[in-house]
Amino acid sequence: MKSLTHKLAIVTGASGGIGLEFCKYLAELGADLLMISIDDQPLKAAAEIIKESYGVNTYPLTLDLCAEDAIDRILSYIENFRLPNPYILINNAGIFSFAPVTDIPYGKVDAFIDLHVRAATNLSITFAKYFRENNRPQKGDKSAPRGYILNMSSMSCWMPMPGIAMYAATKAYIRVFSRALHYEMRDENVKVMVACPGGIATDLFGLPDNLKKLALNLGAIARPEVFARKAINKMLRGKMQYINGITNRLAIFFVAILPTGLRMQIKHRMLDCNIRKP
Repeated sequence: MKSLTHKLAIVTGASGGIGLEFCKYLAELGADLLMISIDDQPLKAAAEIIKESYGVNTYPLTLDLCAEDAIDRILSYIENFRLPNPYILINNAGIFSFAPVTDIPYGKVDAFIDLHVRAATNLSITFAKYFRENNRPQKGDKSAPRGYILNMSSMSCWMPMPGIAMYAATKAYIRVFSRALHYEMRDENVKVMVACPGGIATDLFGLPDNLKKLALNLGAIARPEVFARKAINKMLRGKMQYINGITNRLAIFFVAILPTGLRMQIKHRMLDCNIRKP
């Protein structure tokens, strides 16, 4: 893949999981990193390890992306520390819960909308304009991209299944928004890609380690480092959308045609039995 030496990549949700794997692979390609997370100590520790391991500059920024001044703080950080112009934005930060939507506290509902919709949208718009206005193509190479945006959706964006209503709905928004932004920025040579992974072996979904290992062995979920490398490679090739694995791509069709009776069985077995125990 192309070298990203002296390029700055911004990664949200960078303290663990897929976000951390994004950072490692970008560092392997030579990129400096503005790593953003709400988890202060894990973020700083991860930034230090990547800096020592790959010899790149890492800048940990502890930040709640749901805060109203989040984008202003990111832009101020870039200016105050005189960081190079950002070249890549990866909107990876996310939350998950498995519960009937009527049982989710309103604060958690707001968090889904604020993080997956408002923050991802505003960051994408801000840096799409930033790339267009600040990252002029190098002399003699007008075809070179001015910047890249990778937004993390999910396979669940095609799956309005009981128990993940807020997660699936907000991830569906990310997919539709990102695909539209891809076309809008195409003439500006700003590349926008949405990634829609199936199950990934991270702690986001709260899967116990023994079940996580079993799912990996069965190929039901993917390793985060493998997914991250492939997603970044696809992004750098200018792809519009990435769905990992043929099984996941086939699942989109079969989930879409699930009859109501089967969806209700899923609800009864997974929600009613496991969540609403007397």
